[in-house]
Amino acid sequence: MPKAIRINKLGGPDVMRWEEVEVGKPGPGEVRVRHTAIGLNFIDVYDRTGLYPLDLPSGLGREAAGVVEAVGRKVRGLKRGDRVAYTYPVAGAYAEMRICPAERLVKVPAGITDEQAAAMMLKGLTAQYLLRQTYRVKRGDTGADSFSGGRRRFDRRAVGAASRCESDRCSRQLGEGEARQAQRLPSRHRRRTRAVAGRGQVADRWRRRARRLRFGRQGYVLRFARQPASTGMMVSFGNSSGPVPAIAPLELGRRGSLFLTRPSLFNYVATRTALERAARELFNVVKRGAVRIRIGQSYPLQDVATAHRDLEARRTTGSTILIP
Repeated sequence: MPKAIRINKLGGPDVMRWEEVEVGKPGPGEVRVRHTAIGLNFIDVYDRTGLYPLDLPSGLGREAAGVVEAVGRKVRGLKRGDRVAYTYPVAGAYAEMRICPAERLVKVPAGITDEQAAAMMLKGLTAQYLLRQTYRVKRGDTGADSFSGGRRRFDRRAVGAASRCESDRCSRQLGEGEARQAQRLPSRHRRRTRAVAGRGQVADRWRRRARRLRFGRQGYVLRFARQPASTGMMVSFGNSSGPVPAIAPLELGRRGSLFLTRPSLFNYVATRTALERAARELFNVVKRGAVRIRIGQSYPLQDVATAHRDLEARRTTGSTILIP
């Protein structure tokens, strides 16, 4: 029987168990996928610890790549042997094989490896919706961003705000503009930055430093400044060190008539058309070399507890994949 990582209770990495699971045959509109590579993300930690509620017992993992093994009735456009990838709101990718809705799978094009596909679906599509849909970044915009598990660039100048020296060096190696540690982002960059992403400060420190474009330890916040520079958009899109604290509507006015949103990837790819369009754009920028998928480390799937510990301790760089 195939195996998968399962949890029966919430908690630390030790709650994950490597167990045999019954997969079965795909039903109407479903496909059975044999995973070849699985992506590791902070959302997996949120699921494991209960920050995002799960019905227990449960699997973990939101993205993977693999090969179609069986196709259910009423499935069009997919056949046995096709290479596919997905990111899916229902946890369960930490598995040797899985039944998936066919409409949530995209074909992996030639020139993209399974490892790259598994590493890019959730993080890459997150970057796509942030920079192409939530706020459409234009050529020439200056930006600093700190995406967990890898940096993304979509035809814009990038000023990297890395949380650690090692991440700073990785940004330089990728050739993505001028990288600086977040706590020492030079004032000349703060003045000219139109799009900034970082980890939002807690409580009054977070609010006080928002206008200074400096970021601390909690969550991810993307600030897009328009003209005049005091007016812009703030996008909270993650919780890597815990949820970002609440902000009063009046505070948005004090910060220059800001717009504030807390988007989710799965809202932006809720339809088949939206998913295909976003995935196609992501695959294209990777294939032409505009975006590099840097896989910093890989772990055997059964050693996922070690991977989670390293991720939470910020010992990982780039994207991380699990190999069944």
